[in-house]
Formats: sequence, C-alpha cells, structure tokens
Amino acid sequence: MSLETALLIVLCGVGGVLAMVLVDVARREREVSRIARELLNHDIASNARILLHVHTPALEALAQAINALLEAEQERAIAHRRSREAFQEDLAALSHDIRTPLAGAQGYLQLARMTDNAQEHSNDIVRAEERLSSMRTLVDGLFEYAQATDPSFSPECVPVALMPVLSEVLADMYPRFIAREWEPHISIDDETVAVLADERALTRVLENLMTNALRYGISAPRIVSQTKEDRVALCVSNDVPDASALDTNKLFDRFYRAETARSGEGSGLGLAIVAHLVDAMGGEVQAWLDQSTLTIEIIPVKACDMA
Repeated sequence: MSLETALLIVLCGVGGVLAMVLVDVARREREVSRIARELLNHDIASNARILLHVHTPALEALAQAINALLEAEQERAIAHRRSREAFQEDLAALSHDIRTPLAGAQGYLQLARMTDNAQEHSNDIVRAEERLSSMRTLVDGLFEYAQATDPSFSPECVPVALMPVLSEVLADMYPRFIAREWEPHISIDDETVAVLADERALTRVLENLMTNALRYGISAPRIVSQTKEDRVALCVSNDVPDASALDTNKLFDRFYRAETARSGEGSGLGLAIVAHLVDAMGGEVQAWLDQSTLTIEIIPVKACDMA
C-alpha cells in the first residue's frame, strides 16, 4: 500500500469520526434548545417535567436539577396559594366579627333615639358601648399582631427578672380575677431567675396568656415556673369548657378561635401574638390538652440569675 493510499484511509477515518462528533454535538445542542423552549413555556401549575430525548450523563444531570427546581417552585406556589386562601378566609371571618358588634351598636343607638323612656335610653347606650368596646378589642388585637409580625421588629433582649414582670401583670389584672372570684395558683421554683427578653414584649406575652385564661377558661389559672440548668419553662394551665372543640395544632394560628368561643370577645390573635413574640426573643412555645385542662408553655432563653 502506498503512502498516499494509507494517508487517504487515515483522513477518511478521521473525517468519519469528526462527522460523528459533529452530529452528536448537534443532537445535544438541539436537545438543550428544546429543554430551553419547554422551560420558557412551562406552566408552574403543571406537573409536567423535563423528559430527555437524548441521554447523556451531563443531560441527565441537567434534567434532574431542573426537575428538582420545578418541583420546589411548584411546592412554593402551592404553599403561597394556600396561604393566600387562608388569609382571605381569615379576613372574611374578621370582617364578620367586626361588622357584628358594629351593627349591634348601631341598632342600640337607633333604639336609644327612638325611646322616650330614660331607663331604656340609658340601657341602650350601655349596650352600644359594650358592642363598640368589643369591636375595639378586635381592632387593637389586629394592630398588635401587625406589630409583632412586622419583619422590621427586632426585640432588644437583655436579662429580665421573670417574677417582677409576672407579679406586675397579675396585679394589673387583679380586678378581673376578683370579678370572676378566681385566685391564680402560683408556683415559682426560683424567684430570682432571669430570662433574655424584651421587657415590653415579655409583658405582652404574659398579659395575653392571662387574658386567654380569663376569657376562655372555666377555672383559675395555675402558673408554674420550673428552672433547669439551661432553660426556664413557664406554664399557664386552666380548665376549658369543651376540650374537644380545641385544636392545639392551630391554637397559635392567627384568628383561630374554637367554635364555642366565636360569639365572645377576642380577636383570635392573642396567642398568635404570643407565639411570634416568644419566637422573636429566641424562645419556644407549645400547648397541649390533658383531658379538660389546657396548658400553654413558654420557654424563654435563660439568662443569669438576678439575686
């Protein structure tokens, strides 16, 4: 075989290999272009995923990564839609809860204007004021919730003695306990313990816990604080009228109220505010039922003792 013939055979072989490489590159390029078009036209609500027409390790890795991102994005979209729907339901419930006392107040004011009886006039005015007070409670709760959930809210946590704050809250609420003929049962194992907290936020947490017990409980609250090496657990327990109507998994959700409590005062935001404030201060909160007794526990971060 001549040198020229051998060289021609080599060149033909190289050309064939090069042609095969170019064809393979073109197939991969078309596949990538097809994937790009599918992504541009992809509906996030669709369950469709990228399916390969050309299989190579690199393309398979690319498809897996893209499909993982599509699934994550779809889950975020579903969570966002559910959150939006839940918020709309919450707003509808809140709107109803605000309109009801407002309509009641308007009705009693109309009755007051229509009567010539001084006693009936006075009674109608009192009832109108009660309905307006109930509406004010709802609006105040909404404002406090907005403050607690504001992304810019950053509590200034410093060592705060727990017992003096609790004592002040109980003293402020003493008339309400007397009105119900209740005396809270208090057990504090370490009256010098301090927690890392924003004092105003901690006060609001304790106020909301006491208000919740007063508003929805049927027995005086039992307040127990236990201190261990690295934590402080403060529990507020009281009996409730219908434990089966409570869902402790939803107790800290905004606007949540048991059906048996929907006709009373309150916005359904008190415990949601508790959860947000405790979380913002680095603590934990949980609730559970033991037969007819509801217990809400907050676990703030322990600080140094303040003897």
